[in-house]
Amino acid sequence: MKKLITALTAFILSITIGLSASAQATTYKVVRGDSLWKIAVKYEVGLSELIKANPSIKNPNLIYPGQVINIPEAAPLKTFESEVIRLINQERTSRGLPALTTDWQLSRVARYKSQDMVDRGYFSHYSPTYGSPFDMMEAFGLRFSAAAENIAYGQRTASEVVRAWMNSPGHRANILSNSYTHTGVGAAKKANGTLYWTQMFMKPVK
Repeated sequence: MKKLITALTAFILSITIGLSASAQATTYKVVRGDSLWKIAVKYEVGLSELIKANPSIKNPNLIYPGQVINIPEAAPLKTFESEVIRLINQERTSRGLPALTTDWQLSRVARYKSQDMVDRGYFSHYSPTYGSPFDMMEAFGLRFSAAAENIAYGQRTASEVVRAWMNSPGHRANILSNSYTHTGVGAAKKANGTLYWTQMFMKPVK
């Protein structure tokens, strides 16, 4: 069964919290001048996930050259997610609209939303865990003047989900809107193989 739901738009501001980690994928050796934050940005993972993947680090503010850091796998479905963004931008540029900038932090939030829908067994913009999409973006420390969300499930490929969204007036309006400059896509897979998709849009506040 394939479903999708239209998105919301709002003008809001900011706060920050850290959340859980995923499986470890690789390691990194600390060099002079490094911090966990710099390493998190380098590998495009959340700082909280990086800290959780390294329980031997008692003080996250103290790391040393030569220390080996475990890097958690941030995006097991990143190939699918990147293809969605490529196809979305293809839809925009073919109509003379500017491409959206890929924002890894927004993709991180979108992955959490898709995984939450899988884990909690719901399909809605409102999450019992995080609240509205705007509450969720703010909770992850994102600041924006405008934002929106598209969600879907059951589509097996990036092209299928983009086609479904483009065939839905509400989703299509978000995709082709000039109100947003950045986007992130997050996918999660249910145990039975069903994919859940979230695309988030925003115009960041500098």
